[in-house]
Amino acid sequence: MCLGIPGKVIEITDEETNLGIADVSGVKRTVNLTCVAGCGLQNLVGAWVLIHVGFGMAVIDEEEARETLRTLHELGDAQEELFAMLAGDQAVQGH
Repeated sequence: MCLGIPGKVIEITDEETNLGIADVSGVKRTVNLTCVAGCGLQNLVGAWVLIHVGFGMAVIDEEEARETLRTLHELGDAQEELFAMLAGDQAVQGH
């Protein structure tokens, strides 16, 4: 399964190689914007893009970005809960 994470493009750093900086939940990452550069790189500043393995794959609207981030956070919380339950089961089985 491929997972794309929303990030907001905050800066274009290299127009020759289509690189920019995106803010992904407060973490700044270098992103290759080649796949979404059709509208012009400078037009991407302030836009939300779906990022997969360092590449901006699609421009998305802010509402979709927020919903995706909310879902990802919920999945992370659920995963932590599952790990805690598994650790509890292993502790019970060990006694």
